[in-house]
Amino acid sequence: MKKKNQCNPAAEVREMARKAKEASLQLAQLSTAKKNEALLEMAEDLVRHREQLIEANRKDLIAGDRAHLSPSLIDRLRLTPSVIHGMAEGLREVARLPDPVGEVVKMWKRPNGLAVGKMRIPIGVIGIIYESRPNVTADASGLCLKSGNSVLLRGGSEAFHSNQAIGKILRHVLMKMGLPREAIQIFPHTEKEAVREMLQLEDEIDLIIPRGGEELIRFVTNHSKIPVIKHYKGVCHIFIDETADLEMATQICLNAKVQRPGVCNAMETLLVHKEVARQFLPKVAKALQGEGVELRGCPRVKKVLPRIKDALEEDWSKEYLDLILSIKVVEGIEEAIEHIGRYGSFHTEAIITSDYGNSQRFLREVNSSCVLVNASTRFNDGFELGLGAEIGISTSKLHAFGPMGLEELTTTKFIVYGEGQIRK
Repeated sequence: MKKKNQCNPAAEVREMARKAKEASLQLAQLSTAKKNEALLEMAEDLVRHREQLIEANRKDLIAGDRAHLSPSLIDRLRLTPSVIHGMAEGLREVARLPDPVGEVVKMWKRPNGLAVGKMRIPIGVIGIIYESRPNVTADASGLCLKSGNSVLLRGGSEAFHSNQAIGKILRHVLMKMGLPREAIQIFPHTEKEAVREMLQLEDEIDLIIPRGGEELIRFVTNHSKIPVIKHYKGVCHIFIDETADLEMATQICLNAKVQRPGVCNAMETLLVHKEVARQFLPKVAKALQGEGVELRGCPRVKKVLPRIKDALEEDWSKEYLDLILSIKVVEGIEEAIEHIGRYGSFHTEAIITSDYGNSQRFLREVNSSCVLVNASTRFNDGFELGLGAEIGISTSKLHAFGPMGLEELTTTKFIVYGEGQIRK
């Protein structure tokens, strides 16, 4: 793999950050029409060059096999025609969304006649450090462009060729349209020295967003001088209430666990009301085991499903990212909410119920970034929630909570209209 400026990657990162800061000043002034035009052209070029992208991705997949990457990482790494079309559609969706930059979100009048308001503005320069998922390169670039931010993208070594190929296409569009290419920059190397340097550049970079495993996110959080938006893991729960439609509940659980088990919004723990346990557990177990899911249960679950494994204490806080599910029978909604509060990761939780009061209590009292009623946890996703794409899911509450779309990539400043007022 070719690496530029191998002797001093830290110096190169500093130069990249400086150029990103300059580019961000230009981006902040771009018209909505110009940004949308660039996004649509990027989408077309990704599809037009899909064979090049698949060929670059093939190099990463071969290297991943040799490195014995886990099936979940290989799944996230793989670029198919469908994934590339999804990347392109994400950019088109971002182009269709309202431009948040310049929006006045609130105005009020003071007794002295001053009109005070808050206006959305770009954050500035955003650094994104991520593993596997090469689609993040396109999603993050599109969201940052539309919200007026420059972006520095440092992908993992396992997706090096894929990220470089995607970045080349996106930057070519910027150059073709007379926009600053430095608004989107992909790290040309994978040394940790470069990442450490990036995390020190608080004068040039305004926000860091890590996407990947818990180890990566803790490394970034521990070494950064720059504010970090983070989520460590996704321990997602579904609670089956005693009033649940059990056929619907089975289908939702199957989707939440099996569709893509290696992602952060997949269900990891199933909580079942004691009143429906004997009726529901055999039904859902048959469906899940038919898809190869290993089940682990508490003693009350094992009375109904005696052949499954015991769930140990560490299972309740485990993000499996695999076809493994822990199951617990609970007394009712209060115990379910208490269990989620104790073992959850503030990511995604769902209740399956026909009781309006219980649905509202679950929505109010469960303290996670996305709480659903009668729907799969897999919907906690920027594209699925109408954000066009997402730059990450935050489980920290400062600035953003949940999937981060365009609005979450802006901040606000105060604007004031006067008629000659002076302070007394």
